[in-house]
Amino acid sequence: MEISVIQAIMIFVVAFIMGIDQFSFLESLYQPVVLGPIMGAILGNFELGVVVGGAYQLVQIGSMPIGGAQPPNAIMGTIMTAAFAISMGLEPTADGVGLAVGLAIPFAVFGQYAVTLTFTIMSGLMAKADKCAEEADTKGIAMINYTEMAILGILFGVLAVAGVMGAAALGDSLRSFSFQWSWLMAGLDAAGGAMKFVGFAILMKVMMSGEMWGFLLAGFVMANICAAVPGMSGATLLMCAMVGLAIALYDYQMNTRIKENAGSNAGGFTDGI
Repeated sequence: MEISVIQAIMIFVVAFIMGIDQFSFLESLYQPVVLGPIMGAILGNFELGVVVGGAYQLVQIGSMPIGGAQPPNAIMGTIMTAAFAISMGLEPTADGVGLAVGLAIPFAVFGQYAVTLTFTIMSGLMAKADKCAEEADTKGIAMINYTEMAILGILFGVLAVAGVMGAAALGDSLRSFSFQWSWLMAGLDAAGGAMKFVGFAILMKVMMSGEMWGFLLAGFVMANICAAVPGMSGATLLMCAMVGLAIALYDYQMNTRIKENAGSNAGGFTDGI
């Protein structure tokens, strides 16, 4: 796979915008489920880009920055997963992109370094920002924010273009390498596949409460039953989501009625009787 000048420019622009969106725009454009299809369209395989976005979203679903600790970056991880998957001609399935996910993780760490470097550079300007705030200098504060966005966007743009061009150049070599060192590539494939479950486990650790385990087990059973029926397997996720929505609506309506009845002093306790 060869990367044209137009594709390189588009990748730079996309990475620039996504890098800024992660901390400034906050429109969730940088999320893998959005970025994956965009990268697939740029690199000429939209279908594989959609699969990459969904697979890498599961990797990132429980990851979140806490203070100065940054998880492997979702932007670089998604871009490089798409680049490796398309350059190696992997199958457009969740299992097929497992190898690309494993290969992309080191580049996701580079994205983390870019964020940390930007924060380190900008920490020296916080005294200037405080002074601008004391003097009500809104233009000075805006300029500091624009500087941070420019630095972060450029770093992500350069890393993305360099990474994609490297992945494209290595595509044929990696394909031949996968036959000669199949055991190593199988290990990377397994590691990439496991990352999805690790991401979901992190999310469950944060959000899961004791009263939710029944719904989790019921959903697990339903998903397996639906997946085992040929006529229903294609819509398994949709059907599980609809059942979950029905339960959520019922729970909301029941709790609303309980609160309304409690607030209306139902039971006849009026005038001291």
